[in-house]
Amino acid sequence: MMKYNQLILLTFLTGFTAFTHAKTTLITNVNGYTIKGDEIKKFHAIKFKNDVIEQVYHRQKTLDKCAKCIVIDGKGKTMLPGLIDAHGHILSYGESLTQADLTATKTVDEAVERVLRYAQKNKSLTWIKGRGWNQTQWLKNTFPTAASLDQYFPDKPVWLRRVDGHAGWANSKAMQLAGITKQTKAPHGGEIIRDENGNATGVFIDNAMKLIEQKIAPLTLEEQKTVLNNAMNALAALGLTSVHDAGIDSQNLEAFLQMSANNKLPIRINAMLYLPSPSWQQTLKYGTFSTNGDMLQFNSVKIQADGALGSRGAALIKDYSDKHGHRGLLLHNNKDFERYVTTAMKAGFQVNTHAIGDNANKLVLDSYEQLIAKTNTRHLRHRVEHAQILQLEDIPRFSELGVIASMQATHATSDKNMAGDRLGDKRLKGAYAWRKLLNADAIIAAGSDFPVESPNPFFGLHASITRQDKENLPEGGWMSAEKMTRIEALRTFTADAAYASHQENIIGTLEPGKKADFIIIDRDYFTMPEQDIWKTKVLETWVNGKRIYINE
Repeated sequence: MMKYNQLILLTFLTGFTAFTHAKTTLITNVNGYTIKGDEIKKFHAIKFKNDVIEQVYHRQKTLDKCAKCIVIDGKGKTMLPGLIDAHGHILSYGESLTQADLTATKTVDEAVERVLRYAQKNKSLTWIKGRGWNQTQWLKNTFPTAASLDQYFPDKPVWLRRVDGHAGWANSKAMQLAGITKQTKAPHGGEIIRDENGNATGVFIDNAMKLIEQKIAPLTLEEQKTVLNNAMNALAALGLTSVHDAGIDSQNLEAFLQMSANNKLPIRINAMLYLPSPSWQQTLKYGTFSTNGDMLQFNSVKIQADGALGSRGAALIKDYSDKHGHRGLLLHNNKDFERYVTTAMKAGFQVNTHAIGDNANKLVLDSYEQLIAKTNTRHLRHRVEHAQILQLEDIPRFSELGVIASMQATHATSDKNMAGDRLGDKRLKGAYAWRKLLNADAIIAAGSDFPVESPNPFFGLHASITRQDKENLPEGGWMSAEKMTRIEALRTFTADAAYASHQENIIGTLEPGKKADFIIIDRDYFTMPEQDIWKTKVLETWVNGKRIYINE
């Protein structure tokens, strides 16, 4: 591990120099919106010096004299606060941009064909990797097998992650390299899918994925920085000015630190250290920190309680409706889970736990209730990542415990054709329950869980408001009673996402004293037809008073 205190000092000195000679900028003639409390405030101009907003002009009046200002005509376009994704995976997203893309495939044959085309263009690769398959969208709705890949890849290993990242599909060569046999046992919190003879079919779920992935050479530090840079620039083009990176390891953190020290972070990163990961205890001992300009913040950890619904890894209290005798996977035993949570809380870190099934959510809330009181850390604003399927009686506990629900709206519109089969009608009442949570005074921080879903925040805003996919189906919205208003949806991607990372005093809204993070878009978010929100295009993205993206 690199010496963090030296890197932080270097970042401070470098960042300070970058702003020393900047001028005041005034952007006029904008159709601006920001949030104040539960209301929207309109403005027509904004002035900022270096990275800090000095004035927001809400009334049509003569602007302050600013003879030395850089004046920019906003041409009447709509300006919004920079959008924040409260749950994404930057390194995985960057890697997905260079791997076989299996999203939206309709059959296993189509998925294999995409892998084959990718392999033909990348013949030098040792491993063929890809991501995005979803068997619930295939005609047969069954897991794929190694045999489908073997006829095209008899000698080269193939590893393809499911769209949610909670299952992987391997060919026989990959299983051979990993030493998988009939006698191989799945680790705790994992499952090896087997045929009627007990042989591994090629699909590995949750912790069992490690059996294959441990044989794949990890990226070097320099390779990581290249991948991260490509990913962050792509995210900025979508209007994201900040991302909560949900589960990184110590080397990933070191890559971010080096990039920050050299002013190479285009967007803000709120890094969550994955527990357990190599050197996690040593890394926590360095404590929380934020680099100069607040471009990199490290004050939270990420733990996974269970798997995902699509691969039936989400931990349910009762059997899956479509698989008798199966209740999903808890990835840690209670003793280990509570050790991770307690260690992080005592070290002053916010704890953000992945929980999708109703059993996982209940167990996490039970642990939080006990351990928050024991460690006196309510002020750290601990979170449940996804909070996807809840018992109705557990919904009020978020507000009661001061726990934030970190949710992803597009999961609902992606899962709507599968969730009912997995859960049945009764459990659906507490699933993707945004309105019930808001009515119970919970704070929702929005994200996408990219690359599981598209990182485009306007897809999430559209799903939050309509409960529909991009074809605007189903008519009226899926479980439409759970819809958000446009103001509520925007809050989840701005002010409330900032609150979820303890950054509400610097970002999330546009007002004097806060950072100049904003976007300019091609249409009016508050007046356009709601079915078109997902079509919104970002024209410019500004972070820390610098334009980092322009749509030319």
